Amino acid sequence: MDGIDGRLRHGRASLAVSFFAQGAVFALLVTRIPALQDRYGVSDALLPLFLAAVPILAGVGSVTAEHVVKRIRPSLVLRWVQPAVCLALVGAGSGDAMWELALSLAAFGLCVGALDASMNMLGVSLQHAYGRSIMLGFHAAFSLGGIVGASLAWVGAHWHLELVVLYGPVVAVLIPLVIVAGRWYLDANETVKPAEGTVQAAVPVAMKLLMPLCMVLAFAYIGDATVSNWSAKYLQDTLHSSDQLSTVPYNVYMVMTLLGRSVGDLGVRRFGAVAVVRAGTVVSVAGFAVVAAAPGAWVGMLGFTLLGLGLCVIVPQTFAAAGRLFPGASDAAIARLNIFNYVGFLVGSPLVGALGDAWSYRGAMLVPMVLVAATLLYARSFDADPARYGVGHERPRTADVG
Repeated sequence: MDGIDGRLRHGRASLAVSFFAQGAVFALLVTRIPALQDRYGVSDALLPLFLAAVPILAGVGSVTAEHVVKRIRPSLVLRWVQPAVCLALVGAGSGDAMWELALSLAAFGLCVGALDASMNMLGVSLQHAYGRSIMLGFHAAFSLGGIVGASLAWVGAHWHLELVVLYGPVVAVLIPLVIVAGRWYLDANETVKPAEGTVQAAVPVAMKLLMPLCMVLAFAYIGDATVSNWSAKYLQDTLHSSDQLSTVPYNVYMVMTLLGRSVGDLGVRRFGAVAVVRAGTVVSVAGFAVVAAAPGAWVGMLGFTLLGLGLCVIVPQTFAAAGRLFPGASDAAIARLNIFNYVGFLVGSPLVGALGDAWSYRGAMLVPMVLVAATLLYARSFDADPARYGVGHERPRTADVG
């Protein structure tokens, strides 16, 4: 049993490295968009097209991953696409012509879709093998990577470093790291199930059944995109904060996602996924309400803090619920679900911007609040019953899934 536990621990640690690396790379890209715009001379009118192309192509990459993993193991897909994402980041920071930026961002989008899908496929299968909730821990590693990446981006901006000077050394560290970690990735057919001899029949993926989780994921990412794209502007323009203070909310938000995800698995094991998702939704709604009604910057910052603590639990549990809903076909379910990650990212920022310009930014904050609140209507989709891990010591009330 020690050998079996060791393989699972190694698989879990190596996958956490992959999540961390992806968080760092993604943050290094999105936080340096203004520098990329300046480097290539991309106009304000053209920039949204570049930015929209990345999540659209990521959706294509996720759909492609669904079909590729029927022939190639998800771990192998992850081993190939993660270094490619890193190289695409360097490509975006080292070119001179606009077509080079377009090509790099296209490669980044396609590969990151397959990367996100394959990472979560492996996470769900490992959670099933563990027989308890561990998905939030993987996403905590992503949040930690995001904090590190954003901090490195700040250093690069502070010292006026060329993008290739910033990206090159980071990627030179991350690529060998993920290649080495990839040796211990475990696919679903390699994980040792908690009970020998149990057979889980494959359930074909029906979009009608998956759609509630798709909507939850899209709403969560609309909320996340609202914070990442509009928190600084909202604090400065609506709540009249200083320029320096306006940079703080997103950092606080990321720290709270890390803290919430670090302890979230314990909450799922103790109270079940349904209760944790409901609590996260209520906290998120309260966060948006505080932001919308805030009389000043510090109260607004409290709202964004609540949003980090609330939204952080929803996404990992949505992927885990998809794995539970379609046992034996979780890879396909996760690849399809992952598309709505990019739907939310694509819709969130322009939605709030358009409403803010046409109405008010305070009022615009109420729209993602209502959308996230709709998660309460779909909360029962996170219930693991009647699915079981097949181990006698697992409490019936446990609602973690895989």
